[in-house]
Amino acid sequence: MKLLVISHKLVWRNSNSSSGFATDGGFPFQMNSISQLFEKTIIAVPALANKSPKGEILMEGKNLSIYPLSSIKGSGILRKLRYIPWMFVHVLLLNKLINEADAVHVPIPSDIGTLGMILAKFKNKRLFVRYCGNWNYQSTKAEKLWKGFMERFAGGNNVMLATGLQGNVPSVKNRNIHWIFSSSLTKEEIDKLTQKKPLLDPKAPKLIIVCRMVESKGVKNLIDSIKILKERFPKIHLYLVGDGEDLEKFKDYVIGLDINENITFEGKLNHEDVITALQNAHIFCFPSKSEGFPKAVLEALACGLPVVANPISAIPELLNSGAGILLENDQPETIAFQVLNILHNPNQYLVMQNEGLNIASKFSLENWRDTIKLYLEQAWGTI
Repeated sequence: MKLLVISHKLVWRNSNSSSGFATDGGFPFQMNSISQLFEKTIIAVPALANKSPKGEILMEGKNLSIYPLSSIKGSGILRKLRYIPWMFVHVLLLNKLINEADAVHVPIPSDIGTLGMILAKFKNKRLFVRYCGNWNYQSTKAEKLWKGFMERFAGGNNVMLATGLQGNVPSVKNRNIHWIFSSSLTKEEIDKLTQKKPLLDPKAPKLIIVCRMVESKGVKNLIDSIKILKERFPKIHLYLVGDGEDLEKFKDYVIGLDINENITFEGKLNHEDVITALQNAHIFCFPSKSEGFPKAVLEALACGLPVVANPISAIPELLNSGAGILLENDQPETIAFQVLNILHNPNQYLVMQNEGLNIASKFSLENWRDTIKLYLEQAWGTI
C-alpha cells in the first residue's frame, strides 16, 4: 500500500539523507516509524533549498521519499493571507498526489494538511488523521473545525486518532475516535537510558525543562520558583532547553531577578544533546498550561527524572503511579514546595525514578507504530 503524508512541517535539503531532506523535532522519528507499515511512503511538505539549524534530523525511512512543496513565509495573519494564493497554486498538485496514493495521512493542526484532508475525504480515499494538539481544549476556529471534522467523519475508512492518554473516550459524539500517545524514543534507546540513572545531589540540585520558550509553558513561574529555592539551596541550577518567541524576554527577566548564576539557557538542541542534558539533571519541571502528549515528559521519565508538572492532558496518567508530582496550581510557591518535597525525600526520589522508567518502557516508537497499525488494519484490512 502506498501512503501519502501531507503536512506543514518544514524540511530542507540535506545530501546526507537518503530522502535528500532533513528537519527537526519528533516528526522525522514518527514518519520513519509509520513508513515501516507501508510499501512506499511519500511525504508532501514545504521545503527550503538549505537550512541547518541546531536539532537537525535526517528524514529517512522504509522507501520514504519527500515531495517538496513551496513554503509559506511569515506567521500569524501574514501567513493566513499568503496561504490563500498558495492553496490555489497547489490544489491540483495535491489532488494528483492523492489520486495516486492508496491512503492519506494528515497530522494536524496544519493549514496545508487541512487542504489535503478535505481533498482526500472528497475523493473517498482511505484517510488517517492524527490530531497532535490539545484535544480537550480548542480556542480557535481552526481547532474547532479540525475537531468537528473528526467527530463528523470518524469511522469506516476514516481513522481518526487524538493525541493524549485519558481513561475516557476522546469523543462521546463519535466513539470511532481513539487516543494515541506520542513518542520519540525506540525500545533500544529506552533500554539504554534505564541503565544510567542520575544520582540526586541535594546540595546542588539540577532542574530542567525542555519546551518552547513561551509564556504558556509556565517558564516564567518556573524561573520565579528558582528565586525562592535559592534561599535554601544556593547552588540550585535550572537548565532551560528550547527556543521561542519569548526567549529574550525570559533572559532579561532572569537578569532582573539577579539569579544569572542559577540559570542556563541552552537554546535549541538536537535530539542526542537533549537526552544528554536530561541525563545530567535531577528533576524535570513542566508547569505547562496546555499540551497534547508531551514527548519531553516521556523522555525525562526514560532518563530517570522525577517530574513535577501540571495535571493536564496525558500527564496525570503518566505520573499517577508515582513517577512524579502533580501540581495543585502552577504558581512559583507551589512549584518550589513540590521540588522541596522531592529533595527532602531521597528514598522517594529512587521510587519515582524506578516508576518513571517502568512507565517510559510502555511508550516506545515501536509500540506507537504497532498501535497505529492496529487501528489502520481494523479499518482497512491488511496494509
